[in-house]
Amino acid sequence: MITVDEALAHCLALAEPLDSEHVPLAEAAGRVLSRSVAARRDQPPFASSAMDGYAVTAEAPRTGDRFTVVGEAAAGHGWDGRLHDGEALRIFTGAPLPAGATRIIIQEDVTREGDVITLGDRLDHQTNIRPAGSDFRKGQTLDAPRVLRPADVALAASMNQPALPVARKPVVAIIATGDELVQPGEDPHADQIVASNSYGIKGMAEAAGAHARLLPIARDRVESLATVFGLAADADIIVTIGGASVGDHDLVGQVALASGMERSFYKVALRPGKPLMAGRMGAAALLGLPGNPVSSMVCAQIFLVPMIRAMLGLGKAPAPRETAELAVDLPENGPREHYMRATLDTGGRYPRVTPGERQDSSLLTVLAHADALMIRPAGQGPLKAGALVDILRL
Repeated sequence: MITVDEALAHCLALAEPLDSEHVPLAEAAGRVLSRSVAARRDQPPFASSAMDGYAVTAEAPRTGDRFTVVGEAAAGHGWDGRLHDGEALRIFTGAPLPAGATRIIIQEDVTREGDVITLGDRLDHQTNIRPAGSDFRKGQTLDAPRVLRPADVALAASMNQPALPVARKPVVAIIATGDELVQPGEDPHADQIVASNSYGIKGMAEAAGAHARLLPIARDRVESLATVFGLAADADIIVTIGGASVGDHDLVGQVALASGMERSFYKVALRPGKPLMAGRMGAAALLGLPGNPVSSMVCAQIFLVPMIRAMLGLGKAPAPRETAELAVDLPENGPREHYMRATLDTGGRYPRVTPGERQDSSLLTVLAHADALMIRPAGQGPLKAGALVDILRL
C-alpha cells in the first residue's frame, strides 16, 4: 500500500490542464477563466455625477450663493455646452459631467425657484464627481485562472468583453459496477441494493466544475464491463465504482488492464477506501473507487476533485485543509490515515469538531449529517479534547 500523499501525486500526474473554449458572457459564471482578459475602455469612460443635483463651476460654494439653471443632463443624455460662473446644470446620477463643472451640489442642499437655485446651509465638502477611469483603465486585466463569480462576470461585462475564454469542462464518465445494483426507483430483488454512489459522485464532480455522465451499470461479467468501458472512450476521467478489490467478482482491474490501462497504483493506506486504483486508459485518466458508499464519496473528495481542478487549470494541489479543535477524547489511530465523518460547531477561534460515533464505510446517513472529514495521520496516538486537528469541509 502507498500513502494518501503518494496516491494523490500519482492521480495529479494523470491530470493535465485541458484546452480552452469561448463562451458567451451570460454562460460564464462558475466557469474557470483560462486566460486573462483586458478592459477595452476606461470605466467610467467619462467623468460623471455620483449624485442627483446641480453641477456648478464654483470651487468653494457658500450658503446663499445663487446660480441660473441653463440645462439638464441625465444618464445616457449628456449636455453639450460649457458651464460659466453663475450657471448651474440640473444633473442626475451617472450623467456625464459638463465642461467647466467642478462639483455637484446635491439636490437636498438646494432651493429652486424657476430657473434659479439658492444653496442651503448644509453644504458638504464632497465634489460628488466620479473621475473618468476611477474604477479601471483600458488595458487593466481580469486575471486567470479563476473561478468566475457573479462579480467577475459583471466586471468583464463592464470591460466590454462579450465572451470569455474558459477551460473546457472535464468529461467524467461514471461507471457503477455489480450484479447487486439497480437504479433508484426500480424494484430490487431481495439480494440487490439501489445504486447510490454514482449519483453522489456525479454531484461532486459537477460541483467541482466537470461535466459528469452516468453510464449504464456494468455487471460482473467481462463482456459487460468491456462494453461500458467502450462507452467512456471520449471521457477525460473514467471513474469506476466497486469491483476494484480482490474478490472473484471484482473484475474492474482485470478488464481495465486488458483494455490497455497503465496502472499507477493499487491500494492506499487510507480509511475508508483502501481498495483504490488509478492509471491511464488511452487518453483518459482512470480512477477506480471502492464500492462502499462512504468510501467512494470520501475518496472522490480526496482524489477526484483535485484531479478535476487540475484539469481546469487551477493547479495541482490537495483539497484545502483547515484547523479545528477536537471536542472529545479519541483513542489511538490505526495504521491507515483516517478520514472521520464529523460535525462542526463554530464560534470560537477554531471550529470545534466532533467525529461521529459510527464510522462504518457503509453508513451514508453519517456522511449526510457530516460537515467535515477529520483527518488522523496513520499511527497517531490518543488525542485529548482541545487538541488541534486538520479537517476537510464537505
